[in-house]
Amino acid sequence: MQHIVLTTAQVGKFNNEGYTTVPSFFEPEEVKAMQLEISECIEKGKARDVSTSPEVKQNLQLIPLETESKLFRALPFAPKVIGAVTQLIGGPVIKILDQLFTKPARSGMGTSWHTDNAYFSLKDPMAGVAMWIAVDDATEENGALRIVPKVFRHRFDHESDPKSDHHIRTAVQEDDAVVCTMSAGSVAFFCFGTPHATGDNSTDQARTGVGVHFVNRGRMAGLESRKWQRVVLSGEKFSQGRLEYGSKVDFTREVKQRIHDGL
Repeated sequence: MQHIVLTTAQVGKFNNEGYTTVPSFFEPEEVKAMQLEISECIEKGKARDVSTSPEVKQNLQLIPLETESKLFRALPFAPKVIGAVTQLIGGPVIKILDQLFTKPARSGMGTSWHTDNAYFSLKDPMAGVAMWIAVDDATEENGALRIVPKVFRHRFDHESDPKSDHHIRTAVQEDDAVVCTMSAGSVAFFCFGTPHATGDNSTDQARTGVGVHFVNRGRMAGLESRKWQRVVLSGEKFSQGRLEYGSKVDFTREVKQRIHDGL
């Protein structure tokens, strides 16, 4: 049975504008667990700086995330995540990528405008959806997500981004962009064709976002699946992670364990 998570208005906005936001999608305890997990990853040096001018700006990235964190490995299996994604792109659903970005205080570098489909190449950009999680409060000052709505069917040309050692960039009408300011635990969902970017962090606190990417397995024409994860989240091969990781994964259990362990 499908888990109904999003409102009709939220689904309609996604279909019409290519994105939607959901305040307080994750509970405070879940957010705290994510913050603890990310702090440990950063302290252990698991994230690397992808900036080409690290003496000026830094953009810390950890990709893939699932290999470094049981908590984030389990997060896509949460019923509300599967339910929301299924409402937006239908099923069966697979996860193909997860990553975190941390912008250090004062020197955190933004990510240039791009579409995810420039990486994934789905024939139908609405067959894939990214979930961008505000692990910390996301404001204009600390580089909140920015999105250009209603242009997800347009094909944007991309080039290498000289500010990053592997990212790409495109040009958009920035006057049309909206800033997705969000409290910690809120999420934005946007399809693979939606241009998005983040700004620099000029505040005294670091700001982290986590991105998880999903595809409708029945509509994944164009995707070079060998390059990406293939974590089954619904349909006949769904195993609650047993096939992928050798044992059942449970987000609620991992949240409680992370809170119990602390730092």
